[in-house]
Amino acid sequence: MVSAAGANTVAAGTVAANTVAAVAVGERRFEVREFPLPALGETDGLLAVEASGVCGSDLKKYAVVGMKPTILGHETVGRVVAAGAIARAQWGVAEGDRVLLEEYLPCGHCAWCRSGEYRSCAETDNERSGALRYGSTPVTVPPALWGGYAGHQYLHLRSVLHPVPEHVPAAHATFAIPLSNGIQWCQLDAGVQPGDTVVVQGPGQQGIANLLAARSAGAERVVVAGLSRDGDRLDVARRLGADMTVEADVDDLAEVVLDMTGGRGADVVVDCSGGGGMTLVSGARAVRKRGKLVAASGAAKSAPPAPPETLADVLALLRKKQLTVHGVRGHSYAAVHRAVDLIAGGTLPLELVCGEPYPLEEIDAALKAAAGGPDARSLHLSVRAVPAAPAAPAVPA
Repeated sequence: MVSAAGANTVAAGTVAANTVAAVAVGERRFEVREFPLPALGETDGLLAVEASGVCGSDLKKYAVVGMKPTILGHETVGRVVAAGAIARAQWGVAEGDRVLLEEYLPCGHCAWCRSGEYRSCAETDNERSGALRYGSTPVTVPPALWGGYAGHQYLHLRSVLHPVPEHVPAAHATFAIPLSNGIQWCQLDAGVQPGDTVVVQGPGQQGIANLLAARSAGAERVVVAGLSRDGDRLDVARRLGADMTVEADVDDLAEVVLDMTGGRGADVVVDCSGGGGMTLVSGARAVRKRGKLVAASGAAKSAPPAPPETLADVLALLRKKQLTVHGVRGHSYAAVHRAVDLIAGGTLPLELVCGEPYPLEEIDAALKAAAGGPDARSLHLSVRAVPAAPAAPAVPA
């Protein structure tokens, strides 16, 4: 068996074949390398990757100076080509099944895991020394294939898998992870319901995911705010069902929202903008009394510094308007399950969101496009590797 901690014994037998992967080596550089497919035991598996989505966190990781070589990619869909008996029983899958792979590798037995909230499990904290997480674990940790920007990805026993119907395009399936964030934050955390007015700050893929989640929850009105440079994304938001879009550097978002609601304000404001303190103040001004403010992003490096009185302004609004603030991060199992079902239902116009995946050899172009480059093919990008199909490594029955 292969174990990241080295506690298990490698199964007897030889490696059947190699696979290819794009390894991030820091300073916005990748190297396409070959890796041996690991020998598998009863607790291991192997995924043949169809596509892996590009997340904003990938952009931050591959820009790090001096990062440990890592195969990024944690929004991965593929087919289980090999799995041991214990792994198959644990995951409830058979070899040949098509699945979506979550990034988390939770312990499975703590209180958070037992409640389905394994995003709070200590084992899923990729900032903790020695933690394992898909798309974040370096290639120096055996068996190296921890990310989706590859032909194959190793499946640890603690993997969390979701079945994906055959009719769903791979690029659409990878969007289930960001969509699950929108479902988690809008529906499960903030409780958006029919009749609500929702404001989403930031028209990136997380903001669009929250727009779609609010719409699927029955929100009566959804407003998406961005900047004047976000014209194309705001146009996509309108085509996806936003009732109004606002260029927040041109118009006062709070004044627009208060005007459209007769002075009441929005029921829920979700900040996915990366704008920092100033967007938080704007959101707090736009939300109604006793409304909900969802803090889904920190301040991007490009965000202008907030004046010293910003914190005082936010605290005053929280107290005066008796607001509920939700700090959010990641998704639960239930949110991903809902996202896969929603995508499989075919009611979302995801052709407006997801384009054809970039070939693995063009991964530099894919990430530059995701960072706002001029050759972006869609709002949500993905990467695929289509190597010659090797024989899967044999595993114990």
